[in-house]
Amino acid sequence: MTLVHLAASAGYSMPPLWRILTKSGYFLGLSGAVGATVTYAAAVRPALRAPESERGDVAAMRQRISGYLAWAGVVLLVAGYFQLAARVARAGKGMPFGDALAPGRIWDFLQAPAAKGAWVAQGTIYLVQNIVLVLASAALIALFAPRARRHLNTLALTALPLSLAVSLISAIPATALKDADKVLDLLFGQVHIISGAVWTGGLALLATVAGARGRLSENAGVLWADLWRRFSLVALVCVGAVLTSGLWMSWKHVGSIGQLWTTTYGFFLLVKILLVLGMVAAGGFNQFWLMPRIAQARRADSTASLLHLTLRHFPKVVWAEVALGCAVLAVVPFLSGSARSEAGSPPPVSDGSIFAVGAALVLTLAASLYITVRTSDALSRREALATP
Repeated sequence: MTLVHLAASAGYSMPPLWRILTKSGYFLGLSGAVGATVTYAAAVRPALRAPESERGDVAAMRQRISGYLAWAGVVLLVAGYFQLAARVARAGKGMPFGDALAPGRIWDFLQAPAAKGAWVAQGTIYLVQNIVLVLASAALIALFAPRARRHLNTLALTALPLSLAVSLISAIPATALKDADKVLDLLFGQVHIISGAVWTGGLALLATVAGARGRLSENAGVLWADLWRRFSLVALVCVGAVLTSGLWMSWKHVGSIGQLWTTTYGFFLLVKILLVLGMVAAGGFNQFWLMPRIAQARRADSTASLLHLTLRHFPKVVWAEVALGCAVLAVVPFLSGSARSEAGSPPPVSDGSIFAVGAALVLTLAASLYITVRTSDALSRREALATP
């Protein structure tokens, strides 16, 4: 059975092209801003400030990072506008997307009164969100100016909380939540979005900046070894958060394993899961194969080997992760509705047993991530001992 027939038989409605492009573009822009600023704060900035980092390498990387962040601000601003127009089109019954792009219609949407029973108008929430989005974009776009690049730290660290707030504000409910499950839906939804944005956006930043290796010194491998090590820890946290929140969201929307290939929603979710597992596998390759060799080369003070591993070999794997991450963003717009509703399954009911199973899975995941770190460290030491 083809995907079209599956969708038709299950009553699934394919999103229009403008919806696919605007939603994917929005998450792409969010990943660029959130991922780049968080990665800069957690990994890049500390590595650049390390005493062993050479001044010329630091200057070259700051320039490259400033340019990337500036363009991330542009993408966020443009994607945010189209996403807002998409909200207008969805709110207006039968309104063409082209008409929703008009500033007047957008302003009317933002000024619409609150619905009955709402504590605030939904348009007001989106108005605040987009004001914050403009401020975050402005802080990043300012880095196009050479003088502003002297204040890279200030601008990047200012844009960081603003970028996070763009996603968080949009999740604020206009009406009171009915039960604890709704609270958990919002919480895990934001954890999923933000951790995924940091993971994908951080990888894209580092892979792009690594392209400036021709302007770096022969000793830049030391700087990048530290940088990859720091980001690996950030990525591990993001993987844990993505998988944990994904477990909750999958249980809420999928009633059985079979619904992953018998419903349209399940099919797209299965594709997304496989893509994420591909990213995890690539990250595992970095953690178990590349990171130990980088650590060994650093201990042996092998400048050429360290430079090759950190700025040539490692970025190739990272680019593969970025491609998979972009594919995930392309699938997200198709995840509308739920497999449960398509299959006629009863809605999920949370109870003590569900939370107990979830807690056990989370603890197992946390233990596996801890073992991953310890195993990578052990491999690094074994490599070092094996070297004559």
